[in-house]
Amino acid sequence: MKKKSMFKHYRKKKQIKNTPKYKTYPKFVQTKRNFSIKQFFTSVKGLLLLFVTSLLFVILVIPAFMVSLYQKETTSRANEVPNEQLDHTPNEDDVTIAVFRTETEQVEEVPLEKYVSQVVASEMPTTFELEALKAQSVAARTYIIDHLLHDQDSEVLDDESDQVYKNEEELRKIWGKNFHENMEKLQQAVQATKGKIITYNNEPITAAYFSTSNGYTENSEDYWEQELPYLRSVESPWDKDSPKFTDQTIYPRNEIESKLGITIPNNAVFEISRTNSNRVAYVTIDKEKFTGREIREKLSLPSSDFTIKQNEDYLIFTTKGFGHGIGMSQYGANGMAKEGKSFEDIIHHYYQDVAIQSVEELDHAVQTTKVNE
Repeated sequence: MKKKSMFKHYRKKKQIKNTPKYKTYPKFVQTKRNFSIKQFFTSVKGLLLLFVTSLLFVILVIPAFMVSLYQKETTSRANEVPNEQLDHTPNEDDVTIAVFRTETEQVEEVPLEKYVSQVVASEMPTTFELEALKAQSVAARTYIIDHLLHDQDSEVLDDESDQVYKNEEELRKIWGKNFHENMEKLQQAVQATKGKIITYNNEPITAAYFSTSNGYTENSEDYWEQELPYLRSVESPWDKDSPKFTDQTIYPRNEIESKLGITIPNNAVFEISRTNSNRVAYVTIDKEKFTGREIREKLSLPSSDFTIKQNEDYLIFTTKGFGHGIGMSQYGANGMAKEGKSFEDIIHHYYQDVAIQSVEELDHAVQTTKVNE
């Protein structure tokens, strides 16, 4: 509004004065000399400002724009890396476990951390100490990560062939009104150790575990064929408090003969040799030789630490411990936790010379190793 009124005022003044043109100046000059010079320098100043602005645009804005384009192009190319070049350790937030349910013969797709919590719920009593439950969580997570990395079969079974797994519906039936309380405790243990696994030389270990030892754990090669440096026999005195520490099973002689495919005479002699952990390495029955593992599995004994006594037409097996005896003893872990030991202490006791890493740390270590190679 102000500009419009000024313009009208200027036009009135121009008409009244009728200012003469000066021949010494170009035709476009319509006012007196001193006003024309001022207008000329104003125009020059405007042109100079325009030139400087344009120069700054060329110097500053365009290079920045080019850099931005280059960064976008680089990011786009990085995202176009073929899938085979993106092979890495699974991120726990992205992993889904395919669990084959043996009863229904259906497959359940379960997120990793939920799978871990359901395994811990199925494998270890919820009455156990929190630090023991944490150790079990790390062992269960390690087992499945190792399976995903090295086993060609992507599915896992829901029994002791892999890890015992029960879904929420099954656990509700077992626990009843204690379901929420139990799950809250388990979730606390799982979340406290989220993403953590046990490694040896930047590789997930075979995280074996079992219920109750005979006072010692077993060297891996004394029960399995493979010797693993982190699965060494260690003392586990806490297991004596386990309700599964000792057991006795009586079999009719003819049932044993059928299961072992042998004939057992009256007053048979049983020759037994033992491992360093006092489990049966070999047993000879009437000149027939078996490993302690064979006897345990064929007769479904709780442990490979057993003695045999014949009583006429019956054989009495007295066992000590429950499970194969390799790796972490669950009752031993609970005993350590009761003494104030942390889940890290428990893991380092039962698995020798290992590290506890997150899945991301393992992934970084693996990628770094590949680059250095």
